[in-house]
Amino acid sequence: MRLRQANLTTFRELGVIPEIADALETEGISTAFPIQEMALPLALAGQDLIGQARTGTGKTYAFGIAMLQSIGKPRKSRKKPRGLVVVPTRELAIQVSEDLTTAAGKLGSRVLTVYGGRAYEPQVEALKAGVDVIVGTPGRLLDLVKQKHLDLSQVTMLVLDEADRMMDLGFLPDIERIFKLVPDERQTMLFSATMPGEIVALSRKYLNRPTHVRAENSDVDESELTPQVRQFVWRVHRMDKIELLARMLQAEGRGLTMVFCETKRACDMVSEQLQTRGFAAAAVHGDLGQGQREQALRAFRNGKIDVLVATDVAARGIDIDDVTHVVNYDTPNDEKTYVHRIGRTGRAGRTGIAVTFVEWEQLTRWKMINQMLGLEFAEPEETYSSSPHVYAELGIPEGTKGVLPREARKRAGLDAERLEDLGETGRSRTRVKERERPARAPRERRRTRSGRSVEETQVVEAEVGSMPERKVEETPALISADELEVKPKRTRTRRAVNESVPAEVPAAAPAVAPAVDEAPRRVRSRRDAVVAEPVVAEPVAQPAAQPVAQPVAAEAPSFLSTPPPPVRREPERIVPASPFQVIFQSPDLATDDDEIAPSAATERQQQRRRARGNGAAGGGQRRR
Repeated sequence: MRLRQANLTTFRELGVIPEIADALETEGISTAFPIQEMALPLALAGQDLIGQARTGTGKTYAFGIAMLQSIGKPRKSRKKPRGLVVVPTRELAIQVSEDLTTAAGKLGSRVLTVYGGRAYEPQVEALKAGVDVIVGTPGRLLDLVKQKHLDLSQVTMLVLDEADRMMDLGFLPDIERIFKLVPDERQTMLFSATMPGEIVALSRKYLNRPTHVRAENSDVDESELTPQVRQFVWRVHRMDKIELLARMLQAEGRGLTMVFCETKRACDMVSEQLQTRGFAAAAVHGDLGQGQREQALRAFRNGKIDVLVATDVAARGIDIDDVTHVVNYDTPNDEKTYVHRIGRTGRAGRTGIAVTFVEWEQLTRWKMINQMLGLEFAEPEETYSSSPHVYAELGIPEGTKGVLPREARKRAGLDAERLEDLGETGRSRTRVKERERPARAPRERRRTRSGRSVEETQVVEAEVGSMPERKVEETPALISADELEVKPKRTRTRRAVNESVPAEVPAAAPAVAPAVDEAPRRVRSRRDAVVAEPVVAEPVAQPAAQPVAQPVAAEAPSFLSTPPPPVRREPERIVPASPFQVIFQSPDLATDDDEIAPSAATERQQQRRRARGNGAAGGGQRRR
């Protein structure tokens, strides 16, 4: 953090030890801001306090100098930390750690930064070597305590930086657990730009008679917290926002620019479109790996990129020099988010420009923000990328289009910054444009036959072909050659094949078993059963004196030979001779003893007959 202000009060006059004062003067920081003037004497006296000031006024040094001075010089025998700073985001943890390291340059205090997304091993080794101050996020702090690598039993000063943001992110249960891990006899300080009711309730519960320090006048409205920032609010169309932003980025005197979006997908979209138009831009949001987020921030600080597109993860505590423009690409959700977003520019006495885009459906949200902050933009002016007042108010040259000219593309870009391997934990996260599909290995296909490769089959066939042929003994056949051509009878099982062999064989004919043993006995399907199993037909009735036909030698099939293709038989179609022909008739379950039940018509006929019979009998009696 670079603090430069023409103040008469110096850090030496506030009671800061020479080691810390000299380190700050080496960095060009010799005078104190109002929040530091008011908070440092109370913090050095050991009192609990609540510090409230707008962003960019040096709240980090207000508690950091007091913490380093109370801890004193490091000792080799001291391993456990004495100071603890809890922050809501990783980027803010890095920022606070850098400021404390700068202040403790000549003092030699050991400052360690712990946060998620990095490997545990370097942090565990640093804890074993010994640290004096720990700056970290609640999640990683509790993880190290749970793994018994971190001991907070000797902490004498606890600081909550950006406490309101931690409440918004749902860190209140983790903060309460951290309060229970530190000793009761400690000094506690809360610092934040806003002071909601949750922070007041937390201070009453865990702070001991705190002093509320506010660097601004209580009568000053929230809208005047950033008087050095020129604010513009325009009502724009969604399809024209990227064109309007591209023309704004070509304004005269523009330095580093931060563009805030509502969603992670919007960040990627805006960053990619700006890169396509020739701007050196990069995105920072939660879906990126920690190494990629730090790479983008380093490139932004070093000037390799001049446009940083981010979500609200970068709206708190990020202090970067020469940020001249802040663009709210999407309307903030509330007035606090708006104050913190535009607070990224106009820091430490500088001036800046903040532009807010308001779409038609976001107009109601903006009116609430405008009313809460008391701004003068209740009815934003309807603006397009070709509106004349855009060129006049922002200093854009006439004739500027939405594509950066090639002669103006002088930034090295994000790829010029080295991507550090942090040993990231959790699921891997990569940018969309860096996802390279690995080269596909050539597919190897192996042709097989009967479960073996073609090469092995050829070797077996060669070995079988080189073997001497076995002589086949001729045996008298029981059937003639003409009868062999008849299609054999289909057999389903081996039992059916055996039943087809005649029970009695003439004594003159030798057994057929030797010829069958020479052929492989493999039955895989119905087709193989017909080929591999020899079927002997029934003997034909012949006269006793007739000679038996000469035997026919049948070649034994080999299992390596290709079987003949199966003969496909068409199923028989059942075509009735007449549509009135009965195809199926249910069986008659009646017996001879059962009486046939009469039908209704038969019963009516019988009733009529009985009635006529009774009438005729009665008439005859009357005639008699």
